[in-house]
Amino acid sequence: MVSKRLSRLEGHRRKFMAVIDGTPECERAVHYAGRRAKNSNGGLVLLFVIPEGDFQQWLGVEAIMRAEAREEAESIMAKAAQKVRETIGIDPEIVIREGNATEEINALVEEDRDIAILVLAAASAKEGPGPLVSAIAGRGAVFPIPVTVLPDSLSDEEIDALC
Repeated sequence: MVSKRLSRLEGHRRKFMAVIDGTPECERAVHYAGRRAKNSNGGLVLLFVIPEGDFQQWLGVEAIMRAEAREEAESIMAKAAQKVRETIGIDPEIVIREGNATEEINALVEEDRDIAILVLAAASAKEGPGPLVSAIAGRGAVFPIPVTVLPDSLSDEEIDALC
């Protein structure tokens, strides 16, 4: 159960969230979420989740690996945020977490009660639409807020027309 969304109350605004995971489809999700946020006077939250379990090493090595993963995540997020600023003209919120992606999305939605819509994009790879899209396709109750899933065939121009 998700807490009541506050995005329609005075002093709040609806936020769209996109997950940055280094896949080509995440760029389409960010583009759509950013355009929707701008066109509705809302906000954009970009989330990067460093996978858990990547750091099962000796303590010293684990600390170095965590720091390197964090540095890489910050670099990826800085590039994504800069692209949003340049192409859409809004300044996104950046959130970096460590853990299971689905759990971290749910935790962030619970913490930030202005987040109202999660935007994902399907992959065109033969392996399937991607892990997050597969998670919602398999179990509709995985995410506690509405999820917009973009088909893999949409261009930026088509996305702009939809927003």
